[in-house]
Amino acid sequence: MRCPFCHHPDSRVIDSREVEDGQNIRRRRSCPQCSRRFTTVEEAVLAVVKRSGVTEPFSRAKVVDGVRRACQGRPVDEDALALLAQQVEDTIRVAGAAEVPSQDIGLAILGPLRELDEVAYLRFASVYRAFSSADDFMAEIQSLRADHRPDAGEPVEPPRVDATSTGPPGAMARNAGSPVAPRTSVV
Repeated sequence: MRCPFCHHPDSRVIDSREVEDGQNIRRRRSCPQCSRRFTTVEEAVLAVVKRSGVTEPFSRAKVVDGVRRACQGRPVDEDALALLAQQVEDTIRVAGAAEVPSQDIGLAILGPLRELDEVAYLRFASVYRAFSSADDFMAEIQSLRADHRPDAGEPVEPPRVDATSTGPPGAMARNAGSPVAPRTSVV
């Protein structure tokens, strides 16, 4: 590291500390030429390799912008988008690679977005996975529904019927001859 004071091409590290949850390293250095001290901050750069082969630094803002477009008109606040971007970055950094294909970033977005908002997930997935027909949407919707069904081993409780329902006048009388009791939900 070049000394910022005398421009000597070398320096000695006196102290190193991790900052910002290990994302950066702060180093205290000393110049052997002029004996002055200075601080450097090293940042672990996460590079994104785009489909075209171009490499650029990872940006949480770009993740938030892409997800914000998918969430347009949905009840999703900025804090949730920021948290999602943080989750995506954490997922990617855990892999430990210095360069990550943009495809992997999209996959890392899909999981948290599915939990955040299913409609936004479908919008994002339709662009990201290049849905070409309504059948692609239907297959994804069926997948979403399958994930919300109880496991086969768990009994499904039938809806309860409340005979003392205070429905519209005559509701019980209309159904009096019917073998099926009126359905009302108890919350």
